[in-house]
Amino acid sequence: MTKRLHWGILGTGNIARQFADGVAGAQRSVLAAVGSRSAQNAGDFAVQRNIPNAHASYDALLTDPTVEAIYLALPNSMHHEWTLKALRAGKHVLCEKPLACNAAQAQEMFDVARQTGRVLIEAFMYRSHPLTKAWVHAVRTGQIGRLQYIRANFAFYVNHPQNNIRFSAALAGGALLDVGCYCVNLARFLAQAEPIAIHATAVKHASGVDESTCATLTFPDGLIASFYCGMQTHADNSAMICGDQGFILVPVPWKPPVQKAEYTLAHSIPPRMENPQAKAPPPRQTFHIDAPLPLYALEADDFAAAVFDGSPPVITPEDSLGNLRVLDEIRRLTGC
Repeated sequence: MTKRLHWGILGTGNIARQFADGVAGAQRSVLAAVGSRSAQNAGDFAVQRNIPNAHASYDALLTDPTVEAIYLALPNSMHHEWTLKALRAGKHVLCEKPLACNAAQAQEMFDVARQTGRVLIEAFMYRSHPLTKAWVHAVRTGQIGRLQYIRANFAFYVNHPQNNIRFSAALAGGALLDVGCYCVNLARFLAQAEPIAIHATAVKHASGVDESTCATLTFPDGLIASFYCGMQTHADNSAMICGDQGFILVPVPWKPPVQKAEYTLAHSIPPRMENPQAKAPPPRQTFHIDAPLPLYALEADDFAAAVFDGSPPVITPEDSLGNLRVLDEIRRLTGC
């Protein structure tokens, strides 16, 4: 029988629900408990998902002996405190992005993980999907030539900002930390380097957080990445990766579906004035990728592999720290 990692979910918000529903289809993970500040919320969450144990406090979840790993789904401002508590309670931690409010906090979290011998990984679930692995492989194997430009968007429209934690400065809200972090992660992952120049601008909400942020990252080899993130904007939320021999379009990079996730490999028409005899480029090729499990099940099982098998984490500590350093600089530049 396959050994399964027993999870405790810290928090009962939207992302906790998505993770719990996904883990129900996992192969190496099982839900053991949930913790909330409200006994009613914890109880309802557990009943709806057949979770054996419901706890009316976060501390009670951390002392549950049936729990081996914590999925930390609390607001951003609470990631640092409760990750440290979970690690010191002997639990492994998969912490929602952004791992912390800044790189200094994240460094302390990884230091404690090392001291306690526990696994700590930041939860960028899109990196576990075979779609991501497929188009990254296309880039790495030179199918679009040398990387020149990356463009990514992640935005959505919130109807009631006054009731949404993303618009709370006290809870470390804002578009950049909520979804812009994905765009930064994608750019750095493809570049395999840290940016040498960063330019950014932001629109502040009345609450003090960034309602939207637009930034440009320049990498050592001349690669440029730009992104837009927002919480009061409709956008296509796609990614485009451009090389000197072609480009890749990923229409749904952040939350790819289980079936028929897709990316397109394409080529531009060369300037006719440069070579009048040039043949038209090959037609666009669209590839469909099926995942064996739901997105969050893939993420949970990748985490279980790191715990049980010592497999390299999908998101390394260096990756998380590098991402937060970029986010720190963008926030400094924009004053958000």
